[in-house]
Amino acid sequence: MLALALLLACGAATGCGGRATTHHKPGTSHEQASGNVGTLLATDDGAGHRLREVPAQGAPEVQLAVRPDSEDGWNLQLTVKNYRFTPDSTGGAALPGAGHAHLELDGRKVARLYGPWFHLPAAQVPEGAHTLTVRLYADDHTAWAVSGKPVEATAQLTATVPGASAGHSHGETEAAPKPSDPQQAARTVTVTVRDGKVSPAPARTELRRGERVALRVTSDRADTLHVHGYDKELALPAGQEATLILTADRTGLFEVETHGSHLVLTQLLVR
Repeated sequence: MLALALLLACGAATGCGGRATTHHKPGTSHEQASGNVGTLLATDDGAGHRLREVPAQGAPEVQLAVRPDSEDGWNLQLTVKNYRFTPDSTGGAALPGAGHAHLELDGRKVARLYGPWFHLPAAQVPEGAHTLTVRLYADDHTAWAVSGKPVEATAQLTATVPGASAGHSHGETEAAPKPSDPQQAARTVTVTVRDGKVSPAPARTELRRGERVALRVTSDRADTLHVHGYDKELALPAGQEATLILTADRTGLFEVETHGSHLVLTQLLVR
């Protein structure tokens, strides 16, 4: 009985010589992981992510600065305190003062952030005044909260030149490259989506920075492929294979998912 108790204690801990246990598996919805960090509240962030309450003393903090980019759009800088970005353990159990951030434009999620810097292209921002919000999350996708309110920061932004699209667009939509293009990539990930299921089962694809990866996707329904963090999209015609070639020039963990069916197809781990 003592040995069994020790085994269970080790399995529940985030340590025991390994990384945090993965509760949110790629290809599923963002289910909340169990954990003893803070207190899970019944309320959420407005997008279905429950709040994880922690004491004000030592709680994560974030500030947001927005600067125009010399070529296009804006550069965003997140300054955090009592917090660290942990792209390698995203999807695992909640760890104190760790996780990732969400970026919202006027309440609409634009991207998931795994570091302090992010480039926001002008094409994503319609003409006019807008509010940017960054919110801190734990690895299990619960939102860090103090006194019942999410840990977040806001900044105002005014776009004087209309973006390419004022609709629900995360970035640049690319046409499917020529069939020979995947041969130019160091890695190829082939995925099929049928009846709401991803085959093969989603997993992490490891890449070295600067490598090219070909994402070949066939969906039984019309959809859109989106690569978080890279602001790349690809139209997925129903029943036809589409291919996106991507140069992994940023390090971190980036999810590849579909807009319509909200399925994670793979996670790109770039080192």
